[in-house]
Amino acid sequence: MVRILIVEDQKIMQKYFEYIIMQEPEFRHVQTVADAREAVKICDYAVIDLVIMDVQTFHNHDGLSAGKMIREKYPYTKVLVVTSLIDPKVLERAKSGCADSLWYKDHSEEEIKSVIYRTLNGERVFPDVTPKVELNWITSGDISPRQLEMLRLYIQGMSYSEIAKRMDCSTSGVRWNFQEMIAKAGYSCKEDLIAAALESKLIVTTLK
Repeated sequence: MVRILIVEDQKIMQKYFEYIIMQEPEFRHVQTVADAREAVKICDYAVIDLVIMDVQTFHNHDGLSAGKMIREKYPYTKVLVVTSLIDPKVLERAKSGCADSLWYKDHSEEEIKSVIYRTLNGERVFPDVTPKVELNWITSGDISPRQLEMLRLYIQGMSYSEIAKRMDCSTSGVRWNFQEMIAKAGYSCKEDLIAAALESKLIVTTLK
């Protein structure tokens, strides 16, 4: 019997994952919680074989940090992150030890079920790249990883000069990259670019 814990703060997704589990006779649904921090506590007293983990959970608590804690404390427990966040940092962190596998919520039920089985069988399953989203005239794939990192640092509160120091380039170079992103996407100002990046979940800065 495979004992599964669901960590998801959206009611509709809770029901969706519970439905998937109920279809498989060898799966047993242990509990559904909305808070990643609560999931860590549950693993302290219950034997869990698989945690299906959202990234942005109740109170913006970070499912990736919780996944890392669970994997370190209980190596026999598999952590599958299923998320709608397309921020490349999410995928990077998941691969670095915060999860055994990661997949995206907008994929089919059969795909997610396949990833569950592959993860339980010891396979590490990750997409090669994050999905692309539209940013007015372009997609996120038209923004280079370096430009995306500059945008992330600016959203986190850094000035152009601080970004330049962090990324080992000139302040004018940072300014040029922002101007290029704004022009390529067809926005009228930097604020529109930032709003689109946050709304599309291309960049996530709210995790705690």
